[in-house]
Amino acid sequence: MTARAGWKHHALRIAGLVVLCTLALQLVFLGRIALMAVVDPQSTSFQRSEAWRLLVEQQRILWAQQWVPGERLSANLKRAVIASEDGGFLDHGGVDWAAIQKAWEKNEKAEARAEKTQARQGRPVVPKIVGGSTITQQLAKNLLLSGERTVLRKAQELVLALMLEAVLSKERILEVYLNNVEWGEGVFGAQAAARHYFRIDAAQLSPQQAARLAVMLPAPKRFEKRPASPYLLSRSATIAARMNDVELPK
Repeated sequence: MTARAGWKHHALRIAGLVVLCTLALQLVFLGRIALMAVVDPQSTSFQRSEAWRLLVEQQRILWAQQWVPGERLSANLKRAVIASEDGGFLDHGGVDWAAIQKAWEKNEKAEARAEKTQARQGRPVVPKIVGGSTITQQLAKNLLLSGERTVLRKAQELVLALMLEAVLSKERILEVYLNNVEWGEGVFGAQAAARHYFRIDAAQLSPQQAARLAVMLPAPKRFEKRPASPYLLSRSATIAARMNDVELPK
């Protein structure tokens, strides 16, 4: 065997191992997702990374969370979150390709504006980037992935979202999401959020309270510091007005 042929053989073996490892990882993810059909996940990858961050930065772990079954989560909150985060939740298969395309186009325009402003002002300008993630994608990212922003991680997020939709019902996906999503520094899940902000249980949230919690989701740590900001109140009123048109999964 020539040196060139030996190099090709070695490269093919490495490529084969990479493919096998990738497939094995997907099977592990699929098994964990299948388990979620019957077992309530008690923590997510994001929650554990946040706990570690707080331990390193503040020498303490802040973690408020209590799992609440779906039937004890306010229908107001379910409608508000769907209206705010993913209006097509019942219709897509985990990924809203049209929303992704729209977000891509908006981000390209934002980056172009930032470049022009930077050239004019001579200082760095950070463009405002928007996402096109569905509730299912957000759940996939928080449950099983790291917070890094790379093409590979985004691709894995899309695969996991499709797995979640294939294995779990829409009702279960929403239940797991609402019980694990971040609603402030160390505040995870609807029950902890309802107790933290309104001193009530998640089942008792009014339409207005549910709308305020839903609007916080894109930036909970920021909105936690200004829970009565004009933007939050205005956006909450908009979401509250849309809630009656939202159909819930069954």
